[in-house]
Amino acid sequence: MGRLFGTDGARGVAITELTCELAMQIGRAAALVLTKETKHRAKIFIGKDTRISSDILESALCAGICSVGAEAVKLGVVPTPAVAYLVRTKGADAGVMISASHNSVEFNGIKLFAATGYKLPDAVEEEIEALILDHPEQIKLQSHTNVGTISEYTSAKEDYISYLASCIHTDCTGVRVALDCANGSASTTAEALFTRLGATVHMLSAQPDGTNINLACGSTHMEQLMDYVKTHDCDLGLAFDGDADRCLAVDETGALVDGDKIIAICARAMQEKGTLKGNTAVVTVMTNLGFFHFAKANQIATKATKVGDRYVLEEMLAGGYNIGGEQSGHIIFLDEATTGDGELSGIKLMEILKNSGQKMSELAGLMETFPQVLYNVTIPAEKKGHWQEDTAIVALIDQYTQELGDNGRILVRESGTEPLVRVMVEGKNAAQIEMAAQAITAQVKVFAGV
Repeated sequence: MGRLFGTDGARGVAITELTCELAMQIGRAAALVLTKETKHRAKIFIGKDTRISSDILESALCAGICSVGAEAVKLGVVPTPAVAYLVRTKGADAGVMISASHNSVEFNGIKLFAATGYKLPDAVEEEIEALILDHPEQIKLQSHTNVGTISEYTSAKEDYISYLASCIHTDCTGVRVALDCANGSASTTAEALFTRLGATVHMLSAQPDGTNINLACGSTHMEQLMDYVKTHDCDLGLAFDGDADRCLAVDETGALVDGDKIIAICARAMQEKGTLKGNTAVVTVMTNLGFFHFAKANQIATKATKVGDRYVLEEMLAGGYNIGGEQSGHIIFLDEATTGDGELSGIKLMEILKNSGQKMSELAGLMETFPQVLYNVTIPAEKKGHWQEDTAIVALIDQYTQELGDNGRILVRESGTEPLVRVMVEGKNAAQIEMAAQAITAQVKVFAGV
């Protein structure tokens, strides 16, 4: 993880941590690094989510981009995957998304995309960081008529919706779907997309006011959607996060269908159609053990990466695979997209549901979820990266790993996007894993001093 960029861009409390000055510097450095091979005036697309701070950071980014002679093109409020799609298909040299994804409103972030629509590899992010932190004197500002201009791409949402609609070849008339848009980016696109495909759409949390993004709604707060689907006779529910690059589902009984199950359902459908490349699904070390049991039973190979969609994507590209993702609902369909896309995941799931003739609960039943306990411990900055050196924590992990044996596993890791240590314990015996998780979490809290 870099000095400015984590596993998913630069992120922090907007204005006080992710400052206007830093946003302007990122705009300048990114414009120079990402467009250094261009022989024309570079053009950079900028999308944003609905946070109250997004307009402020957009202005700072535009100022930085234009101050080094590049053009800034504002897409408005769009999902993150819309930026990735439009950058690679509409002639931009790079793209920026202003969002802190599933985080609460006080946070914001800056995600960068290359002209290919892919997020940046570590080496390129490090080059941008070095220009900002180590060699700011190398940033050459323009003046006179050499400064860049700011313009607006007014059809960004419609172009993106039309593309997603073209990815589905099933009339979904008769499907009743509830959409929780997290008062975020999907609020501007989801209703039009799902309605165009024929579904009867029920909208939840689709009235952003700048302050209510992810507030008791969306993919991190599923309770509202679970209740709504059950009480309004919907066939399924779909919940997106703030920038709509994630999707979780709810079956007709109100039960959660997480990212692992969505990947299982989609991978099995692709296998049946003969479109599952390498007969492989790419997942992460946080993926539920039940998924690996499902894959083995269905002769689907698996590849497990570090947590983070960038690592899933790297493995997919290296192996030529076309589906991968995370339990959190960040799923990549590489035949259609270069990054996780919540709405694409949602319409694919809806298409499978329609074609199967089954209920959502029946589709989700193809994978048994093993009990899993996850605790988060806030850790101060000075102690990040050092918990592994604490002998008491290491001893407890070793002890419970031996006790669980082949029927469970323990994963303790630092978040790439938040100041947290995550303690995950998984296994067949719910009481046993709860005891292990609480003991390890308690020791991590001692170490963190909280």
